[in-house]
Amino acid sequence: MGDSISSLPDEILGKLLSLVPTKVAASTSVLSKRWRNLLSLVDSLSFDESMVVYPNEEEATKGSQRFCDFVDKTLALLHNSPAIKTFSLCLTTTNPPVSTVIRNGDFSDMGPLWGGGGGTVVEHASIKRLVIATHVPHHIDYYLLLEYFENACQTVRFQAPSLVYLDYSSFVFRKYDVGDLDSLVEARLSLKLWRSTSHYDYDDDYYYDYNGSLCDDDDPSPPIFGDVTCLVAAIRNITTLHLSPDSLEVFHFCCKSMPIFNNLLNLSIESNNQNGWQVMPLLLKSCPNLQTLVFKGLVHKVTNRCGDACACNPQNPSLKNSKKMKKKKKICCLQTCPVKVLEISDYGGCFQEVEQMRHFLGNLKCLETVKVGVVPDNKGKNAEFLRANLMNLPKLSSKCTIQLL
Repeated sequence: MGDSISSLPDEILGKLLSLVPTKVAASTSVLSKRWRNLLSLVDSLSFDESMVVYPNEEEATKGSQRFCDFVDKTLALLHNSPAIKTFSLCLTTTNPPVSTVIRNGDFSDMGPLWGGGGGTVVEHASIKRLVIATHVPHHIDYYLLLEYFENACQTVRFQAPSLVYLDYSSFVFRKYDVGDLDSLVEARLSLKLWRSTSHYDYDDDYYYDYNGSLCDDDDPSPPIFGDVTCLVAAIRNITTLHLSPDSLEVFHFCCKSMPIFNNLLNLSIESNNQNGWQVMPLLLKSCPNLQTLVFKGLVHKVTNRCGDACACNPQNPSLKNSKKMKKKKKICCLQTCPVKVLEISDYGGCFQEVEQMRHFLGNLKCLETVKVGVVPDNKGKNAEFLRANLMNLPKLSSKCTIQLL
């Protein structure tokens, strides 16, 4: 019996190779002459170093270099390919920069693309899906971080008018040059600040030391690096937005003006106890047609800047020695939020979570459906207690029903 797959038309084989990782697709070129030039027909490129397992640190360094060389050579081979619709590059910070940029029908040696690292340039008229991810550990070698920071002082440029889906993960850059992404439907952002913002937990104008004491007026505020204003403005027409916990703080500290997301229907937020919700009031007010609000976790860092989007009760340990901050009574941002569906996952039923649910249910007047996913440890008998607790919370909306998942 002959090789029935090899007898398929080139266009079909190109589609099949587009479905597998690019490294696998490239390896088929050694099968026979029939497969030698088929890689140029793929419409999707996917490079993911996180899937590579190295036996030790020495091999990881060598293997990382070989991986980057493979990416460079593959893009050089496809420099005239107009068929690329999807590009995905996921690298670890232990590797050197990949010396490529993506241009319209051309992948050329014009600067480093470091998985969202230095000098990223994406200029492509037909690309529809773009994934650029950097796997950055919490604890990283200082000199490696310094080298990465030097790259981050460059400008990230996105010019992709046909882009439909963007997944971008990186440390925040000095500047973003982004054209209008009018075709963009969904964006997933995981942006990370270069340093802790705990100095500003109680006020954006004054900052505090790590013991919570107010610094002298003569002390300069620690600079917050990066400006994502252009990037955020460019995605204003999306219908679905996913934000990581770090992205919330980046939006707050590094976005000079928040656009109005008139088309945004679905907003998904990840939360943890290391990052605050400072930007939440402004973000919710900027989504006048929001229908579904999703939270992966409700616990977040308590700050004095979360406003009325949460039920935080911040306690500044040195408030008696600091300048008191005046609070103006305003209409709660949740009361003007048109959200009809609220979805919560990883719900544990702790005090902060219960109070946050009380705050949501008591202020979201358009709410119709609340879906709560309980953490596995709280299922069973404990789930009944959580259910009863949630059902007894007062609800502003008479149409609201609660489902415990």
